[in-house]
Amino acid sequence: MLIPDPAWAGAVAVGVAIGVMFALRCLHPPGGAAALLAAMSGVDLHFVLFPVLGNCVLIVAAGMLYNAMTGRRYPHVAAAPKSATGPEQNTRFTTADLNAALEHYNQVVDVNRDELETLLRHAEAAAFQRNFGDLRCADIMARDVQTANFGTPLDQAWSVMQKRRIKALPVVDRVGRIVGIVTVADFMRHAGMDKPRGIHGRLRRLVTPSGRVHSEKPEVIGQIMTTHVSKLTVDRHLTELVPLFADGGHHHIPIVDHDDKLTGIITQTDLVKALYGATHR
Repeated sequence: MLIPDPAWAGAVAVGVAIGVMFALRCLHPPGGAAALLAAMSGVDLHFVLFPVLGNCVLIVAAGMLYNAMTGRRYPHVAAAPKSATGPEQNTRFTTADLNAALEHYNQVVDVNRDELETLLRHAEAAAFQRNFGDLRCADIMARDVQTANFGTPLDQAWSVMQKRRIKALPVVDRVGRIVGIVTVADFMRHAGMDKPRGIHGRLRRLVTPSGRVHSEKPEVIGQIMTTHVSKLTVDRHLTELVPLFADGGHHHIPIVDHDDKLTGIITQTDLVKALYGATHR
């Protein structure tokens, strides 16, 4: 109505419509076509109410009804992106990497940024699952596991660990269920590793039996073991070990059957060997 020349009116209408949609991140080419139709037809403001607004209301209502019937929320709210394999630092790309990529292209992406990140992380997890998903804990675990029980003397446990060159002893009850784990770090902690000077002497005194009925120092494994043990069952996928080793700071993961009885153990070295073998087969 403000520009008499239809050619200029159409050009301005389409340009302004696309520019506003671009700024609002809701770019929709048919919106430019609607603006062109209005400008070329010389319609009045009633055209905005009907058919444009009327059609929009009907389309949105249909979308809400369809999503409600299919059990989905509308309008859709993007979930916070999270990795299926662990925190951001353990994935192949970070949020900063995604920001750099988007800035490089400097284009409007129709999909929400968080949805795009979630999509990429799911794709990464799917690729990881495709490469390593067939491997399970039972495939790589060591089955000959040296164990201890609650009452195993410290000197006996330490001797076994030194002799067999292992850094962890799962602690089991009478039926083989795991109740704890003791590591070299547990011995060092109770020997006072915060004071490096004289650590060997303190460690020797720790593992030497006192010979007394009542002693102030630990005498058996059950007094120094870690009772909160991260473990997996034999049928769990190898991919589930990655966050345990990467995030939890674990070096040994006991593997149990469905009765919670110890059947094996997996170390970081076992996992690395398995992943290397899977990528080179």
